[in-house]
Amino acid sequence: MATAQQSKSDHVVAMITSPLEQEHVDRILAANPGELELIYRPDLLTPARYVADHTGAPDWKRTPAQAEEWYALLRRANVLWDFAYGETQSPLELSPGLRWVQTTSAGVGQYVKRLGLQDSDVIVTTSSGVHARPLSEFVFAALLFHNKKIAHLQAEQKAHRWARYCATELHGQTIAIVGPGRIGRETARLAHAFGMTVWAMASDNSPERAEALGVDRLFGRDGLKEMLRGADCVVLCCPHTPETEGLIGPEEVAAFKPGVVLVNISRGVVIDEDAMIAALQADQIGLAALDVFRTEPLPADSPLWDHSNVLVNPHSASTANTENAKITDIFIHNLGHFLAGDLGKMSPVLDKARLY
Repeated sequence: MATAQQSKSDHVVAMITSPLEQEHVDRILAANPGELELIYRPDLLTPARYVADHTGAPDWKRTPAQAEEWYALLRRANVLWDFAYGETQSPLELSPGLRWVQTTSAGVGQYVKRLGLQDSDVIVTTSSGVHARPLSEFVFAALLFHNKKIAHLQAEQKAHRWARYCATELHGQTIAIVGPGRIGRETARLAHAFGMTVWAMASDNSPERAEALGVDRLFGRDGLKEMLRGADCVVLCCPHTPETEGLIGPEEVAAFKPGVVLVNISRGVVIDEDAMIAALQADQIGLAALDVFRTEPLPADSPLWDHSNVLVNPHSASTANTENAKITDIFIHNLGHFLAGDLGKMSPVLDKARLY
């Protein structure tokens, strides 16, 4: 068992509740010597299945003795690195003195609401921005996979067949981004590097906003279908809120340009999955690269598994081997402000009313 602790007169107790490499624990301790007690008990955490696995194997269980110690430690904590995933009780029941949670995900609004923290005074800082690069890289992995006909090349190689062919290029294509936040802005930056025309949809579609986002044209909500009709590629990267649930319904799917590449790195409920499947079966969608689904894990009988024009990613497009290092940077930054009482300088803070 390993316990890393430091103390301070006002006794701030922070607890790491999801797997984290020791090197990052050491960085947290070194950044705030003598200012907090940091509880790090990897023997009580679900073993990580891969780098930056924050939930661990779902069938792992603590022994009764481990569970007793786990809950005793949670009761002492007023700062949490991540939520205690798998628990049915509210974080405020598990940690009555809870003041701040640093999450390892960006899209935690709906989860925070389900946990009963939306109307609480608990500060929730997210990892917004950490996943912008890996997610935008996934967008272009899908675009290049489709436009350069990589699946065709793999089939030809397997058949030992040498037959020249013609692919397409990204230069000159139009990409439409639904949700121009950090992920959308990074996607726009890469799209311009490929010589693409970049469109986006936002609630504020003023010329000043378009310039700030770095897009060629910015549509309002009422211009969504017009934007979709002209796009060669559509990227969904908006947060899951009441306003975005079902945003891409049957009428919006019907507006897709024939042969469009659809990339969903938002949430599965943002698009009508049945309408999307029907469009795939009608070959209206050239490729659907999907990181998120209406039901996760994706049911074994879903037609999406076997469709030739679908790329299934098990909600892992954001996960990279650099993730925990970046989240640790955010945590250290926020911890310094928290300990100093400069709560207004903590960032990025979840707007619990807007859920993002």
